[in-house]
Amino acid sequence: MSAAVDLLTFGESMVSLRSGGPLSAGGRLDMHVAGAESNVSVGVARLGHSVTWAGVVGADPHGEYILRQLRSERIATQHRVDATRPTGVMFLERRTADITRAFYYRAGSAGSTLSREDVDRALAAGPRVLHLTGITAALSPEARQAVEYAAERAAAKGIVVSLDVNYRSRLWSRDEARAVLQPLALHANILIASDDELDLVAAEPLGEGSSDDAESTIAASLLEQGVGEVVVKRGAAGAVVHTADGRIEAPAVAVTSIDTVGAGDAFTAGYLSALLDGGDVACRLQRAAVLGAFAVSTAGDWEGLPNRDELSMLDTTASGTTQR
Repeated sequence: MSAAVDLLTFGESMVSLRSGGPLSAGGRLDMHVAGAESNVSVGVARLGHSVTWAGVVGADPHGEYILRQLRSERIATQHRVDATRPTGVMFLERRTADITRAFYYRAGSAGSTLSREDVDRALAAGPRVLHLTGITAALSPEARQAVEYAAERAAAKGIVVSLDVNYRSRLWSRDEARAVLQPLALHANILIASDDELDLVAAEPLGEGSSDDAESTIAASLLEQGVGEVVVKRGAAGAVVHTADGRIEAPAVAVTSIDTVGAGDAFTAGYLSALLDGGDVACRLQRAAVLGAFAVSTAGDWEGLPNRDELSMLDTTASGTTQR
């Protein structure tokens, strides 16, 4: 029997209010949906896969907006409404052309109350892949327990578990993150991390960054402990995947970068989409790079992500031209 849902994501989505300049100067704010898990959901759904997002929203217009936006992207929602807590909000400030700052108003939010009961309801759909992030584990003790429970239950059921470290320094310290994420990573079939996050899933702390030797050491340790694939994102330098069969590297796709927010989630969406299509590691890495390129070369967390017919656009259309 085939799975009812290709991908299940589980986490908090928020309203994002974006400024084009310093927030202290005032001006227009544009309203968007933000959240690592929902970003991945949109990227995978646009490529034709069935996707369910599970989470909690407040009984407020912000929660209604999030649900409406996700449903407009053909994403099913397995959600709970908490009438006693608000939907989380974040402000994104484009401080300079190269620096964007995030300000969170999510403490005590509805999304932080994710529970084991929410996990049970969501997993009942029998997804092929469950995607989790370290962000959700940082929201509250209850949310952390829910993420751990989700990873354990999905792994026990034979569901592919994808975990993106997605470290957020405004939510917890590196030591706090390491204590939770290192054991959590051992439930993952696919472990995804930026090169400066990989030490957070190492058995021993290795400092702020990871040299190539340290990366290989950490990846080898994770593979020995049962992780199937260790995917390391290197931004403009591309990405690498470590498996028991060796390592495969791919360069980033050359584009004009205008907004890097959401690029890592787009990369993950591409990787998981190609996995769902049956692609090998090289194919997954190539599609991940393409979606990352779409993300950085368009404005918004997910608004510029491609549909399946557009996957070859960056290869077939010369930069700076207009398709006619």
